[in-house]
Amino acid sequence: MTRSVLIVLAILAVIVGGELLSPRPDALKEATAAMPSLLELHSMAEVHKLPLQDIEDQSLMYPTTTNGPKP
Repeated sequence: MTRSVLIVLAILAVIVGGELLSPRPDALKEATAAMPSLLELHSMAEVHKLPLQDIEDQSLMYPTTTNGPKP
């Protein structure tokens, strides 16, 4: 009898603890609503002031096929 009561109390404690620790949907909506758009983030970070990068194309340096004479 006491063993089953302890099991029931343990199950209730897990359920109640899970409900208390789970995030509320209202809190998630408030957190995501306050996030600025990507355009605002770029203007705040002043991305337009960064120098342009020159990227060297190395795709022809190591070709995947060989064009040499075939035996």
